[in-house]
This record gives sequence, C-alpha cells and structure tokens, in this order.
Amino acid sequence: MFRVLPYQGGNPREISEVVNNLMNGKSNNTGTITLATGNATTTTLVDERISVYTKIVLIPFSDAAEADSAPYGAFQDTTDQVAADTTTAYPMTLNTTDYSNGVYLSNSSRMNVRNYGIYNLQFSTQFVNTDSQIHDIDVWFRKNGTNIAGSNSRYSVPNSHGGVDGHLIAALNFFIELNANDYMEIMWATDDITVSIQQLPTRTSPDTPATPSVIATMQYVAPSAYSNIYVSAQQAGQATITHFSNATANKTYAYILVG
Repeated sequence: MFRVLPYQGGNPREISEVVNNLMNGKSNNTGTITLATGNATTTTLVDERISVYTKIVLIPFSDAAEADSAPYGAFQDTTDQVAADTTTAYPMTLNTTDYSNGVYLSNSSRMNVRNYGIYNLQFSTQFVNTDSQIHDIDVWFRKNGTNIAGSNSRYSVPNSHGGVDGHLIAALNFFIELNANDYMEIMWATDDITVSIQQLPTRTSPDTPATPSVIATMQYVAPSAYSNIYVSAQQAGQATITHFSNATANKTYAYILVG
C-alpha cells in the first residue's frame, strides 16, 4: 500500500509523496484476487478498504483469466456414421478436438461448457445417399439429453445419379442458453438407411483436403442477464465474488475499489 495521510494532516514531504503518487496513477485502491478452483462459483475478496458502499471493478489479470473470458470449442469427426434403422435418433459423433477453451467433449457426442452463458452452436455434416431415390433426413439439437423444442431442420439428400452417390452438406447455427456443465448434442434421423454421414479422403488432380463427416463449433456469445463475474454481496472488509464454475488454476483478476 502507498502512504496515506493522517486525518489531522501531514508534513510537506508526506503530502508531496501522496500527491505525486496520485499524479502518477498510483492510487491506494487496487489489488488482485485469484478465483477459487474445484468448480467453485464464489470467491471471497478480503480487503480492509471495502465498505458496503464501495464499487469494485474486476479486470482479467492473468492468461488464464483472459482466456476463459471467451470460451470456445471446435471439433470434427473422421469416420462414417450410419443409421441401423429409420425409427431411431442418433447423436452425431466427434472424435477430434481442434480447439478447446471452456468447451470440451465429455464423450463421443457431448459438447460440454464450463461457463454459464449464451452460446452459438454451428455444424456442417456431409450426408451421402446411395439410393436412386431422394431421401429426407432430420437434424436437431438436444440439451442434457432432452430434445430442444423447435430446433429441427429437414433436408432432402439427392439421389445417386450416373453411378455417383448423391451428396448434401447440412449446415446450421443455433443460439442456446447453457448453465455450467450443461452439454449439447446434434441429433439426426433418416427415412431410409441408404443415407449416411460420410467422410471423404484427400484427392489429387486437383489436390483436395479430406472432408470430415461432421464439423461442429461452439462459441460463447454473452451472458443473458448478468456478467460472468460480479460482486454479489459485500460488507466492511470483504466481498463475495460470484463467477462461473471454475476449475482453472491461476485465474487472477485485478480489482479497483471506488468509494
């Protein structure tokens, strides 16, 4: 802490030191706090300068705090996925994680989030139809194992023609509010088992990259009602900092006390 003046005043040197520090931006109202881990959702800030009227401003102060302020995940699958029958709904599987920061796979189909907020889930899926007739497929979303109302889309996959299978890329994005540890799945069903999800290898003449069977991304958009980290209660000498469920070490925030 920087020097403070006694209530009855100080000598010229003390006054000069305090004023110069203020002029240089070194005010006596800052500190740092590292969030509790173990999926904690609150952390106690202890500082004798806090009162019930103090305004507390929090700023990311470590790489971990900055990175986790904007969660995202990018995934894909490199296998063919087939339907055994037309009366069953199947989750699209993902076997590769390209990027993960607060959004992660908990099994082959579940995209979990560590932080509360609104997310944008996007996907593209390579469907193939080996039949001579056009067939329909349905694609929708599940949250924590339950279908989301109004989330279905229907696509018609072209028939095979001239000895070439019919192909269709189904793609969509969807905004959804999720709590910490919620998960999302992309579901599909077909009216004929000749339709499947297909990965395609690299090709030459011209050189063409491989085609994943499924690509899915989830990106944090914003809190729907409140900040991801905020002061939920305070009293003389301490404050309760409420935040998203935290399992990340060294997530440190700088704080500024006003009033």
